[in-house]
Amino acid sequence: MTTTPGRRRVAAAITTAALLLPLAACGGNDEKESAGKSAPFSGARLTVLAAASLTDVFKTAGAAYEKEHPGTKVTFSFAGSQELAAQVKQGAPADVLVTADTRTMDGLGDDTATPTVIAKNRLVIATGEGNPKKIGGLKDLTDPGLKVVLAAPEVPVGRYSEQVLDAQKLTVKPVSQEPNVRAVLSKVELGEADAGIVYRTDATTVPDKVDAVDIPDAQNAVASYPAATLRQSGDSKAATAFVKWLSTPAAQKILQAAGFQQP
Repeated sequence: MTTTPGRRRVAAAITTAALLLPLAACGGNDEKESAGKSAPFSGARLTVLAAASLTDVFKTAGAAYEKEHPGTKVTFSFAGSQELAAQVKQGAPADVLVTADTRTMDGLGDDTATPTVIAKNRLVIATGEGNPKKIGGLKDLTDPGLKVVLAAPEVPVGRYSEQVLDAQKLTVKPVSQEPNVRAVLSKVELGEADAGIVYRTDATTVPDKVDAVDIPDAQNAVASYPAATLRQSGDSKAATAFVKWLSTPAAQKILQAAGFQQP
């Protein structure tokens, strides 16, 4: 049978289309795989329980993390470390825990994955602006005429405060014992106390309202901040990624800019 030029063109077109279909399909798969690799945790929703002293810096860190991981939303809940530990034990829905001491974290046992220390901190004496009582060091806090406020002993900063005062054999009778470091700072900031012991990073958040009196390193305590994924997390993969990110140069730059020390 004779094949006309028109039939030959139709046959060639069908053959070409048949050859191109598999290539198009392969290209589609490659694009999907590439998109998946660029945003592995897209749409993740993380709840992070964090020590009160991390309030300001973690808001900045959270925004930076969301920018680096489009589609991910990080929500923080700040409180004293002992309060956060109680929430974890009660099964509160959360993915990551960051405390202001290793003791509280270690007390949770199997409720967390292996923790990683992401930052350190030191204590200072917070006074009213201009230091009107002329407080120069820890010994001055024993003056019965001063209104001194401390965190409660079960709070990490309260325990650190007791540690440094006991080491110097000093007895301080606080007018109140607060549930977290921000509550101590607030008492001084509002003029309800003459002085209080807080973390250095907390005092720097309100430089126009309180002064910070340094405590010499030989008399000071070092606070360590461990971070860990919670076993009860609904997205352990995304939670683990966030904990790892806290040790990256980008996160460490944010923490150190806020006054935290290297782990």
